[in-house]
Amino acid sequence: MNKSPLRLPEFIILFALLTSITALSIDAMLPALPQISESLYISDPLDSQLIISLFIFGMVFGELFIGPISDAIGRKGAILMGIGIYVIGTLVAMTAPSFEILILGRIIQGIGASGPKIATRALIRDQYEGAAMARIMSFIMVIFIMIPMIAPAFGQLVLAIAEWRYIFFSFLVLSCSTGLWLMVRQPETLKPENRIPLSPRNLMISTGRILKHGKVMCYSVSGGMIFGALLVYVSTSQSIFEDLYGVVDNFPLYFAVLASSVALSSLINSQLVMRFGMHRMVVAALCGMIFFTGTLFLFSLPYQGVPPFSIFMINGFFIFLWIGILFGNINAMAMQSLGKMAGLGASVIASISSLVAVAVSVSAGRLYDETVIHMVIALCFCGVTALILVLAANKSKAGALSPA
Repeated sequence: MNKSPLRLPEFIILFALLTSITALSIDAMLPALPQISESLYISDPLDSQLIISLFIFGMVFGELFIGPISDAIGRKGAILMGIGIYVIGTLVAMTAPSFEILILGRIIQGIGASGPKIATRALIRDQYEGAAMARIMSFIMVIFIMIPMIAPAFGQLVLAIAEWRYIFFSFLVLSCSTGLWLMVRQPETLKPENRIPLSPRNLMISTGRILKHGKVMCYSVSGGMIFGALLVYVSTSQSIFEDLYGVVDNFPLYFAVLASSVALSSLINSQLVMRFGMHRMVVAALCGMIFFTGTLFLFSLPYQGVPPFSIFMINGFFIFLWIGILFGNINAMAMQSLGKMAGLGASVIASISSLVAVAVSVSAGRLYDETVIHMVIALCFCGVTALILVLAANKSKAGALSPA
């Protein structure tokens, strides 16, 4: 089904960079949270987590609309529209005189970031399906995960020579350059005869069909649970390393070590998914994630919730190794039943996943008490819930969806 004139390496790099806008917008901000709190007079240190979680909250709203828009006007136009909104949000955040305006900019950023995030999935779905799509997504995830590995170090480098507002300037450079690259090199993949005009009535009917599809919903909530558990770690990682282990200057290095496990697992998944299938890979990964989360909890008990740093890093590495297998596979499995509603379906799936992730992140993040127990609770609860939902989805007999 591959109809793109782009060679595969260029295709993967371009779309990895487009989807990495989300990751960079989150992780590059982590070293700047203390400086932003001081600069904008944030009284409660836990409120700085909102800079991360409300960006995802903004994505919930963008994800609701960008899919139907991509089905109506094409994938390429929807991506470029999202990038335009993201640029506006970035400018608002970069010039924010107060914490409230910064949060407004972050929400607008999140709305815009949903364009590259959602429409790229639909574009890939136009050209690949099944295990081949999972394989492409795994390759993209390798580069996608490299961004979180270097993003905190990049953010810290910017802070060494300038203030936090220049981190937002880097977001402008990335979004504008990738948007131009897409405009010049990538043709539209949705043919005019396959486009679905925007119709409120048909949109409601089609959305209802997706929401009633048990298999799609199980995978959507599962993805949200895993994303939420990961977001709990990301939003509190700076506090964990600094408050619990006294790691300040080397925070980006240790953050990158844990992030590298996700990149490694994506490479492993790209080789094994064609042999064992997506379902087996996901079940194995969820069991591995739950096992090492339990191990981290047991090691935390004798140390009042703060295990030795080496134990935290080793268990964290293996937890995120298994998590890296989950994202590409769960998304691909959720997209399989969408048929011609790839755009709308991607919107509904991502919106539900993001909403679940925000709920998990905000709830568990507020449990942070200068231990790792909040992270253990989130990982364990989300892992077990996702495993139950994935097993239920596999037994579902629901067929492919068709638009209204």
